[in-house]
Amino acid sequence: MLSGDRQADRVVPPSGFTAQLTLFAAGAMAFLAVFALALSLASGRLAQRWGAELAQSATIRIAAPQDQQQAQTDAALLILETTKGVASARALSNEEQQALLAPWFGADLALDALPVPRLIEVIEEDGGMDAAGLRLRLAAEVPGAVLDDHTRWRAPLVDAADRLRSLGWLSIVLIAAVMGAMVTLAANAALAANAQVVKVLRLVGATDAYIAQAFIRRFTLRALVGAAGGTVLGLIAVFALPRGNEETASFLTGIGFQGWHWLVPLLIPPLAGLVAFIATRLAARRTLESLA
Repeated sequence: MLSGDRQADRVVPPSGFTAQLTLFAAGAMAFLAVFALALSLASGRLAQRWGAELAQSATIRIAAPQDQQQAQTDAALLILETTKGVASARALSNEEQQALLAPWFGADLALDALPVPRLIEVIEEDGGMDAAGLRLRLAAEVPGAVLDDHTRWRAPLVDAADRLRSLGWLSIVLIAAVMGAMVTLAANAALAANAQVVKVLRLVGATDAYIAQAFIRRFTLRALVGAAGGTVLGLIAVFALPRGNEETASFLTGIGFQGWHWLVPLLIPPLAGLVAFIATRLAARRTLESLA
């Protein structure tokens, strides 16, 4: 495949429409595949982060009259101290609660003028806690306490991120299929354009396997070169995307590769060459049979 046969290579036109189509299709599909990979891997990281962060935390709301709020807050904290699976628990200060409500009500919100419940942040241990048992204890001893273990929020977010990751991998499969179709069209066009040359080669004793190998080698190498160029451009584009720090990071600023994930796109050119090899082999076999 790498050394080839100079005589057989003359069967395949070294330039022209088919060469340009193969190079462009492989490069464009590889470029898109890099972004699909970045999206899929970023979605996976997002799902893991959301799942880990929300799974290890819970919130208790103390919705009680103002004169009873502090007493019920202390009672809830006392229950949490003796609850198995709770690593730590603390009541948020007025400043922290005001900061949480500021995006919706503004920074000048006066908590004393509104019936805002007191919030207690609960951090769970690795093994988790018995949320059902804790709810029963709170209902019996702290009537105004409501436990939110973030299950309602965690499941849809993690599910959405997982589905987005699946769509990313599906996009890679579709990209490979489109590239295979484009290479097939280019190979068919090249074979049809060289039909007379193929007939002459057959007359002098060349086998169909010998002729097909020339097309397979040329189109595989073209796809490999085009995909390598598209992959490099894709990696440069992903590297140029804006990055956010821990405070400002979001999904859009988190799209990209981290750590060893930068090595994953290097598999795209060999896979593109494999797709081109299979597509060209099938196209050459069908076309040579029709020219028989």
